[in-house]
Amino acid sequence: MATDFKSIPIIDISPLLAKCGDPKMAEDPGVCEVVKQLDQACREAGFFYVKGHGIPDSLIKEVKHVAHKFFDLPCEEKLRIKMTAAAGYRGYQRIGENITKGTPDVHEAIDCYREIKPGMYGALGKTMEGCNQWPLSPPNFKQLMEEYISLCTGLSRNIMRGIALALGGSVDEFEGDRAGDAFWVLRIIGYPGVSSANGQDVPENDIGCGAHTDYGLLTLVNQDDDITALQVRNQSGEWISAPPIPRTFVCNIGDMLKISSNGLYDSTLHRVINNSPKYRVCVAYFYEPNYDAAVEPLDICKQKTGGVHKFGKAVYGEHLTSKVQTNFV
Repeated sequence: MATDFKSIPIIDISPLLAKCGDPKMAEDPGVCEVVKQLDQACREAGFFYVKGHGIPDSLIKEVKHVAHKFFDLPCEEKLRIKMTAAAGYRGYQRIGENITKGTPDVHEAIDCYREIKPGMYGALGKTMEGCNQWPLSPPNFKQLMEEYISLCTGLSRNIMRGIALALGGSVDEFEGDRAGDAFWVLRIIGYPGVSSANGQDVPENDIGCGAHTDYGLLTLVNQDDDITALQVRNQSGEWISAPPIPRTFVCNIGDMLKISSNGLYDSTLHRVINNSPKYRVCVAYFYEPNYDAAVEPLDICKQKTGGVHKFGKAVYGEHLTSKVQTNFV
């Protein structure tokens, strides 16, 4: 459960990453220190920054650069990859088309998901079947994003190993049937500055993205370096800013980790308000359970919380589909 935190901790995860292939990593003093910090951050805030993550800063910046170039294109060019239900809810959505709790959000975005082939998950996967719609301009967009997704997937898997140890489980607690074949989501998001919205009709609010929790296990947020817009709510209801810190990701835990931890870790409400005159880009990578995983509290977490199941079983694909189908107009 989130506390009255006033700032978001920064964790150097390089000692964890250095030992991720070591069968005895859980005994390493450097790993133990990172695990202790992860546990404290997940209990107290549900948000933390990671540094020492190993993803090249040049790639992190280039991903945001090509996102800016795409959002600068004329509307008709962007609509060539318009999101539709037939495309498995993949593609571009205009400002105001994303809905959070009934209110249109002041952002535009490209939504991408791990591709689901027809029949792959039967009826469970039907809604989300499809291929990602990548823009032809900028020409390196698809290649760059796929490289970025691959690196974020590996990084997230290793952070989840640390979180597994933080919960008192084995290092591979989130492998196998839980997240050994992890689904992923990528949202490439553009938030207009306060003075304009690229000539598009803007909903009558200033909320770039309304207060929400994330669906999955772990989120990696890559945000523009010079604009503070992400806010996280503490237990008292105060909104705490998560300013960009160069060469870090903002990380937060999602609903599926809340269930897995039996409430030891909570998925924290957050929102985006861009009060800057400058256009802001954020590339959010979401590391999820296996698409067909039946997520329920881990035994080790039930033991720590009085042996009671605080949450019922949730099939991740059903949870995602229910969210996606109510998120867009």
